[in-house]
Amino acid sequence: MSEVSYYTPEGLKKLKEELLQLEQVERPRVTQEIADARDKGDLSENAEYHAAKEEQSLLETKIAKLKNVVASARIIDESQLDVSKILIHSKIKIKNISNGMEFSYTLVADSESDIKNGKLSVNSPIGKGLLGKELGDNVEIKVPNGIMKFEVTEVSR
Repeated sequence: MSEVSYYTPEGLKKLKEELLQLEQVERPRVTQEIADARDKGDLSENAEYHAAKEEQSLLETKIAKLKNVVASARIIDESQLDVSKILIHSKIKIKNISNGMEFSYTLVADSESDIKNGKLSVNSPIGKGLLGKELGDNVEIKVPNGIMKFEVTEVSR
């Protein structure tokens, strides 16, 4: 069984919509492509057929993974969370102590992460390092390039 992941209602809805799209739109399209390629004759030398079968395999793998994520997803009741500590769905601002740069993030589940839009995965090195910390804490986080030092300058929901 996979790990439980916590989502906002909107995040879980988005996952379910993606799964529905894959199952009800993409799967029939790929099945039709296979059927069309099969009608063209000899399968041993039919590149379209092999490409469609490959696409089908990748699609089925993606559907299975997404079903697993949806099955283990839980909606988080943010009213029950401690607002003084950094937890999933916390909005945070951190300052890199070595160069003074500030960053703002919202900590989210892996499948919701989007660093360009300020959504940082709780399972990333920085996300893991910040969990449980409070306003004003100085944190040393091991990242692939070494150790980074941050100060937590803001925590909110």
